[in-house]
Amino acid sequence: MRRRRATLIFIGGTILLALLAGAMPQLIEDSPALDIQLPWQQPAPNMPAPAGSALEALNTLEVKGRAPKTGYTRDQFGSGWATVNGCSTRDIIMYRDLINVTLSNECTVATGILNDTYTGEVIEYTKANASAIQIDHVIALSDAWQTGAQQLTAKTRQQLANDPLELIAVSGKQNQIKSDSNAASWLPPNKPFRCEYIARQVAVKQKYKLWVIPAEKVAMLDILNTCPAQALPQV
Repeated sequence: MRRRRATLIFIGGTILLALLAGAMPQLIEDSPALDIQLPWQQPAPNMPAPAGSALEALNTLEVKGRAPKTGYTRDQFGSGWATVNGCSTRDIIMYRDLINVTLSNECTVATGILNDTYTGEVIEYTKANASAIQIDHVIALSDAWQTGAQQLTAKTRQQLANDPLELIAVSGKQNQIKSDSNAASWLPPNKPFRCEYIARQVAVKQKYKLWVIPAEKVAMLDILNTCPAQALPQV
C-alpha cells in the first residue's frame, strides 16, 4: 500500500513538473520585468553643489578626452620662472608659503620652514637641502597642454605657469612622485588637504578654460562630494 502511494506521488509530481515546464516560458513572458540594481551597481549620489563652491565650478567644466602631447615642451609655457619686480616667481611662492623666512638678498629665500600640505610634515629649507622643497604646478604643465592649453596664446601659457593660483611650495619628493599626473592617478597623501587641492585644480581649469577628462572628473567628484561646501581659492 505504501509502495503504491509513493508510486502515485512520484507520478503525480512528475506530471506537475512537466506541466510547469511547459508553462514556464509563458509565465516568464507574462511576468513584469524587474529593474533592480544591486548595491554595488548603484552610482554614489552627488551632493548638492552650493553656489560659489568648487563642486559647482567643476560641473561647469567641459569633459572630453585628452589631446595628444605632440609639440609639448616646457618652453611652451615660457623659459623658466618669470621675474616680477626683480624677483623670480619661485622665490615669491617660497616667501608666501614658508614661515620663519630669511633672505640672502632682496628676493632670494635662504632659509625657512614649510608645513607641507601634501604630506602633513614639517620640512626645513636651507641651501644644503634646497631640493627638499619644490614649487608644484597643481595642474601639471604637460597635462594642461593636453587639456586645452595648447590652444592658448604663448603669453597666456606663460601667465598660467607663473600664476600664484597654480603654484604651491611642497615636498620635493612628492612633487617628483606626482610628476604630470592628474587627480585620477595621484592625490596628496595628506587626506585632509585633498578637498583644498582639488578646489585649486578646478579653479585653475576654470580660469584658463581647460577641460577635464572623464576619469579625472570622477576622481574630483569623489573628493568634492565629501566636502560640497569647499570654496574655490581666491588667490
